[in-house]
Amino acid sequence: MSDPSTPTPDPADRPSGPRQPGPAPSVPGPAGPARRGASGGRARRWLPRIVLGLVAVLVALGFGVTTASADLSLGPHEARYEVTTDSTITIDLGPLGTLRIDSPLPLGLGTRVVVEEIPADVDALQGVDTLQALTGDLNAYLQFFTGPQATVEDAARALAADAGRRSLVALAVLLAVWFGGRALLGAARRHELGARIAPHRRQIVGGATAVVLVGALLTSSDEDRSRAEEDAQAASAVFDGTPLEGARITGRLGGIVDTYGGLVVRALRENDEFYQEADDALVAAWADWEDREAAAAARPSPSAGPSARPSGSPDASRSPAASASPASPTPSPSQDADAEPVTLLVVSDLHCNVGMAPLITSMAELSGAQIVLDAGDTTMNGTSVEQYCVSTFARAIPDGVDLITAPGNHDSAETTAQYARAGATVLDGAVIEARGLRILGDHDPKATRLIVEQTQDESYAEVGARLSQVACDDGAGVDLVLFHNPRSAPAMLADGCVPALVSGHMHTRTDPEQVGEGIRYISSSTAGAQENEPRIGPLKGTAEMTLLRWDPDARRILDWQLVEIGTDASATVHDRERWPVVVPDPDPEADEDEAPAGTPTQDVTEPPGG
Repeated sequence: MSDPSTPTPDPADRPSGPRQPGPAPSVPGPAGPARRGASGGRARRWLPRIVLGLVAVLVALGFGVTTASADLSLGPHEARYEVTTDSTITIDLGPLGTLRIDSPLPLGLGTRVVVEEIPADVDALQGVDTLQALTGDLNAYLQFFTGPQATVEDAARALAADAGRRSLVALAVLLAVWFGGRALLGAARRHELGARIAPHRRQIVGGATAVVLVGALLTSSDEDRSRAEEDAQAASAVFDGTPLEGARITGRLGGIVDTYGGLVVRALRENDEFYQEADDALVAAWADWEDREAAAAARPSPSAGPSARPSGSPDASRSPAASASPASPTPSPSQDADAEPVTLLVVSDLHCNVGMAPLITSMAELSGAQIVLDAGDTTMNGTSVEQYCVSTFARAIPDGVDLITAPGNHDSAETTAQYARAGATVLDGAVIEARGLRILGDHDPKATRLIVEQTQDESYAEVGARLSQVACDDGAGVDLVLFHNPRSAPAMLADGCVPALVSGHMHTRTDPEQVGEGIRYISSSTAGAQENEPRIGPLKGTAEMTLLRWDPDARRILDWQLVEIGTDASATVHDRERWPVVVPDPDPEADEDEAPAGTPTQDVTEPPGG
């Protein structure tokens, strides 16, 4: 008789078919022992592989980061940057000694900068004596310390890129060794080696861990001793209150810095104060101009009359365009077109005066400029060590603003390529479009390095004729040409295919005037560059920037506006003036010698520093 407490099996639960011999199979639940055992086995098999992969990645990253290096510049010198693990930024100046400062990098990382020679293309100058060459080097140092951020950022990016490349190569090598070794050993041999190693796995892991720990402790103790020696050395008081505060200097360099460093630091502080004062003055002058504009707009509109021309302006009023189209208040955008004008900021002949970079930023932001036109001579000598100049100027342009440049005679293919990598669009003889504006331009065919004129592979008349032909052949039409040297104007503007030419080079402004069948404007130096004066430190001459407003519907420039920064750190924002209208030549067969006054020709004398 069956026990009533024992449940009667349901026939539907019985397996169908003949009963197989052997023990009765267990019926596990959804997470029964068999399934857990299988998943656990898979986890145990994959866990070592995952750990091994992570170790390989960490080893590759460690190798890549700690061996990264880059060849860049430091002031006028070429320099090699290397990543270290001593938590210190060290600038090695060879026999002169070193400059050391605590590194802001994490994980004990630091950087060693080995300063190398000044490149031959900087100091190999005909007719320049040693004293002049050393003065040029000092100017380069001062320019570098005026704007070191670009060099620091370039070095960080270059080192990060090199570390990434090295890490990928190291990881590829590790993977190749691993899979190559597995293939060479074969499955049977791997199982045999695994069986022999298995009983000693703990000892192997423990020994490897001990080696790593001991190595870390030894490295740490060496680093601690080195750091203790450095901390025992007094920091140079010269750098107090500067970004290098706390720097420790070894060797002969320490005596030099202690003796003369105060003069350099004082000059740098005066330089920073000058450009900060000038920037503040620019912001205030722009606000005053906007107040004047608002007040003028609120008053009843008087009859049109001539407006005051900026002081120091050449006699552009004698040109046909100026007499035919006198300056008058600029019409509002609604009177000319439905679309808002495009604002362009023109700079030229910056010549590595990175002190002006913050003012360019302020002017672009205050004016709402959508495009910055750099008319060339951004550097002084076109050498590789001037990368910090083009990087600084490129990063001075606010986000969302287009930077377009036509390289000048003091620029080079190398610095122009650096400018392009930093974000500039470089004109190369073809038409580009920016904000609807179709712009044409090219590099200056002449290469000038300080006082040595090296090459010229095309005359300005030939360049002008070539670009004019490109403009005439362009079906959509060209709105503006940006070209460094204005001597190309007669040939470029002769056919009427180029409505406007913006240039620099002369270090002296010439107001918009008609040349041939177009309007030419020559911008003065935005660096305040003057003949036989250095381009570093406070301004030696008036620095100028120009704002142009372009009507996208009428496809013409509406007006121009001059902004001046004085040698006393003052700022002046002039009123807008109407852009001249081209007046057709009543006698097309007129002799070319009867060109409008002020038209540059092939015989125009150029400033030596232009």
